[in-house]
Amino acid sequence: MATHRADERRFLDERGGTGQLAPNGLNPATIMEKAVRERIVDSYFWKEQCFGVNEADVVDRVVAHVSFVGGTHGDAQRPSPFLCLAFKLLQLAPGDDVLAAYLGRGGDRFKYLRALACFYVRLTRRAEVVFALLEPHLADKRKIRRRGRGPPRLSYVDEFVDELLVKDRVCGTTLWQMPKREVLEDLEVLEPRVSPLGDIEELLGEDEDEDEEEQQGEGEEERNGDGDGDGEEEGEIEERRRGRLSSSPGRRDSSRDRMDLDPAERSDASRSRSRSRRRERSDSR
Repeated sequence: MATHRADERRFLDERGGTGQLAPNGLNPATIMEKAVRERIVDSYFWKEQCFGVNEADVVDRVVAHVSFVGGTHGDAQRPSPFLCLAFKLLQLAPGDDVLAAYLGRGGDRFKYLRALACFYVRLTRRAEVVFALLEPHLADKRKIRRRGRGPPRLSYVDEFVDELLVKDRVCGTTLWQMPKREVLEDLEVLEPRVSPLGDIEELLGEDEDEDEEEQQGEGEEERNGDGDGDGEEEGEIEERRRGRLSSSPGRRDSSRDRMDLDPAERSDASRSRSRSRRRERSDSR
C-alpha cells in the first residue's frame, strides 16, 4: 500500500536514482530550479491542497484554485497554485491518455487545465511530441490571466502556447533546449506545418499583386485628373475673355468710330473743340 507524506522532500532527495525519468530523458525532480522547488515545498498551498492528490484530483484543484497562469509572484516570490500543480504533475508522471484527456475534453471546458497540461508537456516530452500536441492549441483564442512580478495582465491561450514553443523561460522555469521546428522538418521527423491561412508565400504574392494594381490605378486616375484640370483652366480663361469683351460694348464701338475717321477729319474736329473751349472762357470773363 502506497503511503503519502505531507512533506514531499523525499521526492527531491532521491534525485532520480530509483525514480523513473521523464520521456525526454530528464529527471522530473530536477527539472525546476532548486530555489523554486524549495519555495513550492514550503508553501501553504502545497502542504494543504497537494497532499494525497492523484490525476483526477488535479482537475478539481485547477477548477477551484487556479485563476491565473504564472510562476512565482509578488515581492515574496510566492509560488502560484499553477506552478505547485505543475510540480505535482512532475511527481505523478501522468500517462499519455491522461494528458490527452487534459488537453482534449477537459481543456475545452477548463482553459487553465489545458494551459497546465501544455506546460507539463513542454517540460517532459520529446520535441516532436511537444510540437504535435501543442500546435493544435494555437487556435485557442480564449482569454487567460497572467501574473509575474508585476501586476496581472490579460493574455490568451494561443499566446501562452506560442511562448512554450519559442521561448526558453516561462512561468519562472527554465525550459530545456528544444530543437527548432525547421531542424526537425529537415530531419524528416515532422511534416511541414500547414497554416490555417493557407500557403504563406502565395498569400504574400497575392498581396504584392494587389498593391501593384492599386498603384497603377492611382497613377491612371492622377493622369486623367491632370488632363481634366488643364481643359477646365483653358475653358475658364476663354470665358473670362468673352465676358470682358461683352461687358464694354460702348467703348468698343467708340474705338471703332475713331479708327474709321481720316487724319484730316480728326484734326478739324480737335480744332473745333479747342475753339469752343476758348469762347466759353472769354464769355465767362
